[in-house]
Amino acid sequence: MQLEVNIARKAFTNAAGERHDVLVDFNFVLGAGEVGVFVGPSGCGKSTLLKILVGLDHDYTGRVARPADARIGMVFQEPRLLPWRSVEENVRLAAPQADDAKLSMLFAVLELNAHRNHFPGELSLGLARRVALARAFAVEPDLLILDEPLASLDDTLAGRLRDEIATLVDSRSVTTLLVTHSIDDAIRLGDRVFLLSPRPARILAEQPIRTPRNARSQAEIAAIRAGIENLINGDRAKRNGI
Repeated sequence: MQLEVNIARKAFTNAAGERHDVLVDFNFVLGAGEVGVFVGPSGCGKSTLLKILVGLDHDYTGRVARPADARIGMVFQEPRLLPWRSVEENVRLAAPQADDAKLSMLFAVLELNAHRNHFPGELSLGLARRVALARAFAVEPDLLILDEPLASLDDTLAGRLRDEIATLVDSRSVTTLLVTHSIDDAIRLGDRVFLLSPRPARILAEQPIRTPRNARSQAEIAAIRAGIENLINGDRAKRNGI
C-alpha cells in the first residue's frame, strides 16, 4: 500500500482568534512495506499530522492518498487499554477475526503469552505498550502508525521493544509511519528518516537507509546519527542567524 501526502497548509485558531500554521508544504510518499520515521522537536505538529493521516482531522488544505479500504493499525503515545478487559480480550476486541495461530505467534514475539489473562492494571508500562502493539498488528494493517511507542521506557526495555517492533515489521509487508524524538530509534527502525522543522513543521531533510535493519552495524548507525545531528544543528544555526 502506498501512502501519498501533500499538505499545503494546516492551521488552527486559538482562543484569541489568532490563526497559527501547524504544517506547511508537507509532502512525502511512502511505498508499500516501507518504514518512514519522523523526527522533530516537541510541539512541531507531529500528532496533528497523524490525526490527518488516520482521517480524524479533515480541516486542512491538501490531499492524503491511500486506498479507501486500507486497514489501519494505530499505537498511541499511551496504551489506551480497556481496564476491565484482559490482555487477550483487548486485542481480540480490535481484531475479532484474528487467527488463533497468528495471534499466538504475535503474543510470543511480544513476550505476552504469560499475560494473556492479566488485566491492564496488573501490567507494567512496558507490557502495556506490548499489548497496544499486539492490538495494532492483530488487525493485519496495510498502514501502521506508531506514535512514540518507546516513550517513557528505560534504555534496556526500549531496546528490547524496538527489536520486537523490527521483527514484526520485517515479518510482514506493512507500510509503517513512526514518530519519535529518538534519532537512534529512527535509524535502527526506519528505511527513511524525515527531519522536521519547529512549528510550522516542514520536512527539512530526508535520510534514506539502504542497509536492512538486521544488518546495520554500530559504525554505520553512528555515521548516520552524526549526519542527522549535523543537519539539525545546521538548521538551528540558520534559524538563529549564526
